[in-house]
Amino acid sequence: MLISVIIPAYNAEKYIANAVHSALEQEDVEQSELEVIVINDCSPDDIDTAMESFENDPAVRYIKNDHNLGVAETRNRGIRMARGRYVAFLDADDWWEPDKLGAQIRLLEETGAPLCCSARTLHAEDGTPTGRTIGVPERITYEELLHTNTIPCGSVVMPTQIAREFYMCHAELHEDYILWLQVLKKYGAAVGINEPYLHCRLSADGKSRNKLRSAKMQYGVYRYMGFGRLKSMRYLFSYAVNGVKKYYG
Repeated sequence: MLISVIIPAYNAEKYIANAVHSALEQEDVEQSELEVIVINDCSPDDIDTAMESFENDPAVRYIKNDHNLGVAETRNRGIRMARGRYVAFLDADDWWEPDKLGAQIRLLEETGAPLCCSARTLHAEDGTPTGRTIGVPERITYEELLHTNTIPCGSVVMPTQIAREFYMCHAELHEDYILWLQVLKKYGAAVGINEPYLHCRLSADGKSRNKLRSAKMQYGVYRYMGFGRLKSMRYLFSYAVNGVKKYYG
């Protein structure tokens, strides 16, 4: 059973090798069962040199976009290219624990859930631990997800066939969150493993760091999902309250 790991890469020369190694070194998954798809999204730094050590590794596919597509469309290109039964998402500046994929695949096979995520630990941009771990529920419903996004993109594993039904859209919003909502709305609850399998760097220019911008994007997600202005505002208020609890509680 093949698993396709999709890593979009932009300004990631310093981090990409660590991310790829963490995907290749999964303890419960044979390397023959892995393909790691690294997609250089016209990055201005020297990702080519950073990827040279993997050029003879048959498990690694390194490709380049002809022009900058942005993270959402770059992930979509990876989804279209994937040969695996499952796809797993990993950001180029993050990394995994070695027992991540095996545990998640087993849970997906046992439950038939459409998506599995995990807890994550937060790190400063230089990799220094912040001491903060954000957990996930064991079960996440569509309604619960509307109130707070408990699904970290870099922890997600899901069937490739389901990912191809929706893809990621509206990069000006929270494109991964829209995908999770669409999947759960159609297929039912996701499952989570409350173990910090994902190590996540906090980027200074990440979308979620600008709270006003993030709130506008979140409101846009609710409108995109078909909710009226009043209902969208109610969900946005709940989302904000839960966000404070998640990061500062």
